[in-house]
Amino acid sequence: MRTRLLIAFGLTAVIVLAQAVGSVVTGSLALLTDTAHAVSDASGLLVALIAATMMLRPPSSARTWGFARIEVIAALGQAALLLVVGTYAAVEGIRRLFEPAQVPGTELLVFGVIGLIANVAAIAVLASNRGANFNMRAAFLEVLNDALGSVGVIVAAIVINTTGFQQADTIAALFIAALIVPRAFSLLRETVRVLMEFTPKGVDLDEVREHLLALEHVQDVHDLHASMIGTGLPVISAHVVVDDRCFESGHAPQILEQVLACVKEHFPVSFDHATIQLETTALRDQEAASVRHA
Repeated sequence: MRTRLLIAFGLTAVIVLAQAVGSVVTGSLALLTDTAHAVSDASGLLVALIAATMMLRPPSSARTWGFARIEVIAALGQAALLLVVGTYAAVEGIRRLFEPAQVPGTELLVFGVIGLIANVAAIAVLASNRGANFNMRAAFLEVLNDALGSVGVIVAAIVINTTGFQQADTIAALFIAALIVPRAFSLLRETVRVLMEFTPKGVDLDEVREHLLALEHVQDVHDLHASMIGTGLPVISAHVVVDDRCFESGHAPQILEQVLACVKEHFPVSFDHATIQLETTALRDQEAASVRHA
């Protein structure tokens, strides 16, 4: 995975250099916007590469989950950067609709083709691992959208060459901005869900509680929480109140096994990391009294 990210970063860096030169030579807003997009792609891939390396570090007593969540923080940074780029492109694009610049279509076409070829190569490198985690998904989507941006640049160049319609460059820039902003919001929403420790998608905690209460000898379930540490790391915790006699008869460990099997097998998300505390009714009442007097 790290090798693929490194190759994709190298290709994207080539795109940045080529398109930066092209935007200066042609004065194209579409190419300038696509260059800014490529810069965000390159920085995002670099962050993803660093994150992928740090995620391999083992957990320790100080970092019990290692660096599993760094991929989420990296994806959040990429989303914020894409929002900035997309907003700039939209504002500048609207201005240029009324004040179109003269853009040489032939030169614009050459740089657009160079960008598309490099992006297609990067897509091929990242495609097989695009669903591995937040970072790989963000990296793949960035390169894919940048390829679509290059297509927009090429179309604008062809229109300018054949019709002389200079606003085609600005329309292409707005098209690229339209690709960037919704994707950035989507990625931002998903990463914030993880950082805010919202319940994983597809999991209804009321349904989880009902399943647990349906187990024999389970009388109550409280302090039920579920969240995501990172990709593939859902966690759940709960206090499960069982019949006091289960502790006297030695039946409590069997109930714990049933609870762990339930949260692992019965729901769309499999909770391999579960922290379950079995309690007597007396302990529950004591905790409730402590909360009331706090």
